[in-house]
Amino acid sequence: MVVKPPSASAALPLSCHPGTPCTPVIELSAAASWTGDELILSYRLEGDLDALLMPAPKASRRTDGLWQHTCLEAFARPVGTEAYFELNFSPSSEWAVYRFSHYREAMSAVDVHAPLVAVERNGACLRLDATVTITMLSEASELDVGLTAVIEELGGRVSYWALSHPGSKPDFHAARGFVMRLVRGV
Repeated sequence: MVVKPPSASAALPLSCHPGTPCTPVIELSAAASWTGDELILSYRLEGDLDALLMPAPKASRRTDGLWQHTCLEAFARPVGTEAYFELNFSPSSEWAVYRFSHYREAMSAVDVHAPLVAVERNGACLRLDATVTITMLSEASELDVGLTAVIEELGGRVSYWALSHPGSKPDFHAARGFVMRLVRGV
């Protein structure tokens, strides 16, 4: 799907991978827009938040391993390249940005200015908005994006959510899951 501004702000539903059911979540949606080097992401989670393992609020800072627990994520790849970026945002407001040279190869932390991360919890709804500047994206004209989430329940069960699940097992790194195309400057 090709998403062009201003329609890029429209939220799209993420689906739970059928092999990892999660009954506490009623709805999970995400939206993305891109200005050239600035990626703007919004996530909305509705459900029984008390049944989910949500990290306590912390100072917004780079933290590794966020994907091992409840984490809202995005994967972005300039069209025509093998290299891609993984962006992780925790409901704690912690974050991480990584670059891979190819599918799951040569992972490295990306030096970015601290993203703006805003988290709001209101009853049965959690909202996370993040704006991150990745200067390495500024020369691309189009991005293929996968919007994803890892949700952990209190008992430790983990579910995997995405715009598209291209395989029988959850794999957010699979390029076939990068189904949203963002076009710069249109």
